[in-house]
Amino acid sequence: MFMHVNEKYSQLASEEAISQTKAALEQNGISVVITENKTEAKNKVFELIPKKASVMNMTSMTLEEAGIAQEILESGRYDSIRNRLTTMDNVTQIREKRQLGAAPDWVIGSVHAVTQDGKVLIGSNTGSQLPAYAYGAQHVVWVIGTQKIVKDLDDGMKRLYEYSLPLEHERSKKAYGGPGSHLSKILIINKEIQAGRITAIFVKEKLGF
Repeated sequence: MFMHVNEKYSQLASEEAISQTKAALEQNGISVVITENKTEAKNKVFELIPKKASVMNMTSMTLEEAGIAQEILESGRYDSIRNRLTTMDNVTQIREKRQLGAAPDWVIGSVHAVTQDGKVLIGSNTGSQLPAYAYGAQHVVWVIGTQKIVKDLDDGMKRLYEYSLPLEHERSKKAYGGPGSHLSKILIINKEIQAGRITAIFVKEKLGF
């Protein structure tokens, strides 16, 4: 099934929108770093995450395009939970796999929309990344291209359905050979009450969906 992609949501945000979003997120308990490009963002990520830390990198085109996923998986400098999960049995160790993915020390990924009044939206088919983002992880790091900044919650929902979903649907079909993807579950974070738990690293480049 073909889904139309609304290219309105591929445009990078203005400096004014970035500044407003940063202030609103910080008011809502989320730390914010603004970077100029993916190299600067990658460097900031690895300033934040200590070497040898236990890290779960969620499936993310943003992390792949910035070279962050590869660093976690292949450098040997981190305890990669994703690498550990690939060695575990899908039947006899399914409970342990769910627990590892849901409550890591560090989780890193991206989001699908951020509103200028400080709300964060993440869409998912399986929901596998949502428990760690919402509560389970001790530290959360998101790397976010500024094209994901939207006016408000209604605009954010439109971005998920009209931009992120069509692109992920096609990516999923090509990657896995299945029927594609769905917006089965949506997490909206209005506020983070644990100070310093979540850091959003914005990148003034188009990364991910």
